[in-house]
Amino acid sequence: MTENELAKIRDVPTLEGKVSPEEWQVRVDLATCYRLVRKNDWCNSIYNHCSARVPGEPDFMLMKGHPLLWDEVTASNLVKVNIHDELDESAGVNRPGFVLHSGLMRGRPEINAAVHIHEEASTAIPATAQGLLPLTQDGVFLYDQIAYHDYQGITENANERDSVLADMGDKPVMLMRSHGSVTVAANVREAYVLTTHLVKAAQIQLQLMAGGAELIQPSEDVCRTTVEQHIAHGLGRGQADWPAYQRELDRTDESYRH
Repeated sequence: MTENELAKIRDVPTLEGKVSPEEWQVRVDLATCYRLVRKNDWCNSIYNHCSARVPGEPDFMLMKGHPLLWDEVTASNLVKVNIHDELDESAGVNRPGFVLHSGLMRGRPEINAAVHIHEEASTAIPATAQGLLPLTQDGVFLYDQIAYHDYQGITENANERDSVLADMGDKPVMLMRSHGSVTVAANVREAYVLTTHLVKAAQIQLQLMAGGAELIQPSEDVCRTTVEQHIAHGLGRGQADWPAYQRELDRTDESYRH
């Protein structure tokens, strides 16, 4: 791809004022998520994906243009696609990413955002028999909220959508064995925050396992109570973290807001 071809995808005119205020806000939030994941080094070059359903248009979602690096994503250059189509790179989006995210959006109408990454620790943990354990507070936050999906190859086969949905059930987190993770939520902020807990819990669990010490877990009652506390916090004062993340990005590069 030439620089001119890339520029046509990356350097597009702003859509602010040309789409609804609700869609523009979701575009800014999704671009924020892409930039945060890149800042955390959780992405794989141009691969892996985040998505968001378009407000007022439940059959459409936004995702990254296939050739773009995650730190090239902006609110305006996100690609709007119909979740009921069967798209590949010729439509400007990654085929495996489209299959996974469109399947989630089709099958669970309450999902408005999804984050899929191949970060090392959260890819390693589902390859273990015990999976993610509630060993730390981040792990406890995800207690009884994680589903598992066996590896079926690259997720470009449309038929895999059915097994992904069946395995995920109503859970907000799924560990894809030999693959990576996906988190889903009612909005972009919640999906991203779930991923932060997942990655931190997985990283610390690997460290503990490598140390060979006996692992101690909180009781089931404590875990369930903590989950309730965390959900209440996230729906209330906990949401102050999202504008704080954006301010942190703004200190070095505000281009995601374009």
